Amino acid sequence: MEIIPNENLPKMAECEPAIIKVQPGKVYSWCTCGLSATQPFCDTAHRNIQDEPYRSIKVMFDKEEEVYFCQCKKTKTPPFCDDTHLTLKK
Repeated sequence: MEIIPNENLPKMAECEPAIIKVQPGKVYSWCTCGLSATQPFCDTAHRNIQDEPYRSIKVMFDKEEEVYFCQCKKTKTPPFCDDTHLTLKK
């Protein structure tokens, strides 16, 4: 297992939100480090980061709806997009 240095993280996955139609009762694990290959969701890539400072954020919904998940990883309302990406350089 290769240890990833905890530098320049979290990584921006995309400079726009992921719009996901969520299902009631299903648990969604949002990636906080930006290294997951299954953005915006966690694939446990954070376990390879030095000192493991990241973890996924788990959310569940009561109804089917479209949700805007943050992919820039700078949101103040994780795991949801708060339009912070609009202030970032691409």
